[in-house]
Amino acid sequence: MALLHQSGCSPGVLKAASALVALVEQQFLCCCTTDARSIIKLESKGKLWLLDYETFLSRGLDCAKHNPEVSEDMEKNFAELLSEELKLREAEALESQQRADMALLEAKKLASSYQKEADKCNSGMETCEEAREKAEATLLAQKRLTAMWELRARQRGWKEGSAKSHAASR
Repeated sequence: MALLHQSGCSPGVLKAASALVALVEQQFLCCCTTDARSIIKLESKGKLWLLDYETFLSRGLDCAKHNPEVSEDMEKNFAELLSEELKLREAEALESQQRADMALLEAKKLASSYQKEADKCNSGMETCEEAREKAEATLLAQKRLTAMWELRARQRGWKEGSAKSHAASR
């Protein structure tokens, strides 16, 4: 017997049980397994209903086929459950997409910040390079000027190492 606690084919209980079976079949709800039998526990209005899953599948669904109202309710319930599940999955997907969008936005902000720092660094490097080139040119000009004055001094009789000041020789 599909309903171990109560016999018969009560539309309300069958409706609830069929919803549970649909959930179990879609792997949204797990059954308890005891003594190699799957048992579904259903509590309704203070009563505990124990459903043997295998028997319910073989007999309970046959009972629903004979009652068009219950069969229609089962189809509606199943469609509603699937619709709810789709809505839940859509909401989860939307939430996941929003998290991904936020992470992407944060990554873009961070990349922009790093790019600004890199630009500052490159600008500083260019400034340093320009200053080095200018200093190198100034040094070269100073060496040329020094060489020119040294040449003039040698032409006038100056020798390296005999650097006596002009004031001291007077």
